Amino acid sequence: MVRERKEKRAKNIKLKQPDRSGPTEKTLLDIAAERNLFKQAAAKERKNKGQQGTQDGEDDDDNDEDDGIPAAAERILETLLYTVSLAMLHLTFDVLVQQQYAIEMDWFKIVQRAVQALMVFAALVYALHPHAAAPTVVPGLPQRYQNPARQTIFLVMGTIAGCYLIYITNKYSYIAVLKQAPPVGCLWVWSIIELNLVLAVASLAGSGLFFWLGGYTIR
Repeated sequence: MVRERKEKRAKNIKLKQPDRSGPTEKTLLDIAAERNLFKQAAAKERKNKGQQGTQDGEDDDDNDEDDGIPAAAERILETLLYTVSLAMLHLTFDVLVQQQYAIEMDWFKIVQRAVQALMVFAALVYALHPHAAAPTVVPGLPQRYQNPARQTIFLVMGTIAGCYLIYITNKYSYIAVLKQAPPVGCLWVWSIIELNLVLAVASLAGSGLFFWLGGYTIR
């Protein structure tokens, strides 16, 4: 026969204070402290975190290498970006020069000249534009002088292009201007873009000084 356990009524439960005396034997905390278990656990945790951080760093580096574009391919894409932009600028200059002299537009020849300029610009940009894949611009020159040499090349090219553009627009016939002004103008713009701010201002100042000393006009 199953007996039903009778619950004690609350009034039958005697109230008394809990035992506040300390433990008479060693606790688990005392035993762990004696055996330096806490220090061992902390050291093990630091070691695991260090290994995990190193592994995560290696994984991130691997992912960056896998997801990144190779330096050679990046250089080609950057060359295409600059080359196409310069070719479009050449086409724009070509149209503006023909409009200046009120010449009927021959779009086939304009596009043909832009394509020819694109091929020339591609070779120049690939060889001279700074990129991590090609830090050397002058073979045999120490690496610390490569960037100053590159800047010197663009400074000379930009200054000569600017002065020559001013000269031909004032001294040559319109046929010479039609043929030479667009590519020379593109070289001038590109050289100024590649220069740092101080040298770019110096190059423009040199062209401005040539314009002023020569007594040229804008027409």
